[in-house]
Amino acid sequence: MKRIRSGILVLALLLLRPLASSPQSFRREFTPFQDARPVIENLREILPAELKAASAESASIWPAWIKKRDAEIRARLERGEEDTLVNLLLFGISYTKRSRLTFAEIEKLAQQQANATPPLLLALQARADDLVRAAASPGNNERLIFANQVLTKRKGFDLTSPEGRLLARQYLLASVARVLNEQSGYARILAAARQQGDATEEFAVRSRLYSTRGLSFDTSLPPNYAIERALVALQRRGAFAPGSVRRVAIIGPGLDFTDKQEGYDIYPIQTIQPFALIDALLRLGLSSPKDLKVFTFDISQRVNYHLKAIVEQAKRNRTYALWLPLDTQVPWQQDLVEYWERVGQSISRSSSIERVPELKLRLRTLRVAPQFIRMIEPIELNIVTERLALPDDEKFDLVIATNVFVYYDIFDQSLAALNIERMMKKGGFLLSNNALLELPTLHLRSLGYSTTVYSERPSDGDHIVWYLHD
Repeated sequence: MKRIRSGILVLALLLLRPLASSPQSFRREFTPFQDARPVIENLREILPAELKAASAESASIWPAWIKKRDAEIRARLERGEEDTLVNLLLFGISYTKRSRLTFAEIEKLAQQQANATPPLLLALQARADDLVRAAASPGNNERLIFANQVLTKRKGFDLTSPEGRLLARQYLLASVARVLNEQSGYARILAAARQQGDATEEFAVRSRLYSTRGLSFDTSLPPNYAIERALVALQRRGAFAPGSVRRVAIIGPGLDFTDKQEGYDIYPIQTIQPFALIDALLRLGLSSPKDLKVFTFDISQRVNYHLKAIVEQAKRNRTYALWLPLDTQVPWQQDLVEYWERVGQSISRSSSIERVPELKLRLRTLRVAPQFIRMIEPIELNIVTERLALPDDEKFDLVIATNVFVYYDIFDQSLAALNIERMMKKGGFLLSNNALLELPTLHLRSLGYSTTVYSERPSDGDHIVWYLHD
């Protein structure tokens, strides 16, 4: 196959530039103590050690604590980016002629790590050599530029020397071993929760499973289908009037880098959720093109720069390409296949589908029209510790957060819920595929949920909980 190359050098260069501040019209602020106090009082038994020890002095230490917590969360991005690099090593094909590893092979790898010579481990070592070699001369390949940055600037490996390449290879293999061990631990936690026979408790455990893991920006298409189905269900219940959704926030929009399930590296790095959501809102008649505005909140510079760059390009009337892969080996539900075939039709100028036989893949390409790209406003914001100070008429009708809260514990989740609530209109909805603790002092209440199954693979689907700001 003639592989698709990035060719978007401007985006790669933007990754190296300092982070721009949020637009002056939006004032970011740390969560004030007077707002956080009820959360602290309700969750005193599980507070972080510093807050629990401070007790009556919590008000005095809060400004320093919230800034420290903000820095701690942002520091987790580094580990998350290293996890993304592991995904590139396991699943990428843009830098190697070797096949992507399958889930079955990865499971075998997890069992064979102690054995130094199994063929699968040798294949992994060969992929690591290929990635290091390619990262040394990344050219315009955005993913390889990213790998070069991690290996040289962050880890300090000299990829021009045999010794440096060997150290980089060892680092990559150690990272794979770490990730596999972590995944085994998460699987044991979920299995223990499942054995209790309480589906609600299992969902709660799953909703904070990665609270000690690095923050990842990887994303894929299926959760957007679950969001669309939730919107349809709420529309049928009369929760939204036609054209009533005007201001929307997406927390953690993410990038399709090389997601471990549905992503590939044969097309440029892209963001999916803002466009899938705009398409759904317009197609369902919940929003009007003339007044829909979508704000994205993320702490990842890579995500924010990508969004900022494509919005700037749209101001010059440039389109944005979306590449939507569909693995033909996966036993997808027919309704998800139909969603894949139609998503983006209301916002794109053109659409085409090709087959990639050697990958057993169908690949759908869209060209998003500039007027829909210009609906997006990227803002750097940590939802656990920060919020925008918004007047009532600028608050959000709808907030989306998929695969976000899973990276936080109950206290962090509750602070995030507080910040979201303060930015929402009364009667607005938060849609999330993670369960949040409903504190009596907050005004987010679960109105129900929708369940979407993606495929016949075990546990391949999402529950989307509908939280109403009452």
